[in-house]
Amino acid sequence: MADPIKVLLVDDHQVVRRGLRTFLEVQDDIEVVGEAADGAQGVALAGELQPDVILMDVKMPGMDGVEALRRLREQDPRARVLVVTSFTEQRTVIPALRAGAAGYVYKDIDPDALAGAIRSVHAGHVLLQPEVAGALLSQEESGSGAGRAGSLTEREREVLGLIADGRANREIARALVLSEKTVKTHVSNILMKLDLADRTQAALWAVRHGLSG
Repeated sequence: MADPIKVLLVDDHQVVRRGLRTFLEVQDDIEVVGEAADGAQGVALAGELQPDVILMDVKMPGMDGVEALRRLREQDPRARVLVVTSFTEQRTVIPALRAGAAGYVYKDIDPDALAGAIRSVHAGHVLLQPEVAGALLSQEESGSGAGRAGSLTEREREVLGLIADGRANREIARALVLSEKTVKTHVSNILMKLDLADRTQAALWAVRHGLSG
């Protein structure tokens, strides 16, 4: 049996953390390894505990979730953060995604769907609720990357299409019969050529330009 997915909870409301822990602890493949009450504590614990997935609220006293996301990205670019929040405004959603969130769901999400979201993010997928994806796409309409599809090689277009389909690097490597290292190089080239910050933006760019499956 595979090792359980190690999860760190970062939320300033103790009752929320307790509820999340209670549910997640009954999942055979998920283990809650720690809790933090604000962004600063979350960043510190992430460095210490090396969780696979971090569930993080956005609005917290002191260091908020967006700043914590930026710090986590500097500390460990591989950190997978799933934002779990009650805030739906674009001024909250967009900064969190740009700061590196791998997914964004709301606190009223069905518990089983949340467990599925954790597994999906851990597998390397980008997870956005439809209205969240729409908000980011509207922000990207006139953003960088537009008109640069011609700069991509045919292989890079294939990789980008698979990113948009939610495939992790390992899955892309298997589908295209490439090494995972080669796929990582293609992903880096795609982000550079399109002037995009991360896989989330790349996936949405591909959807908008018809490169997804």
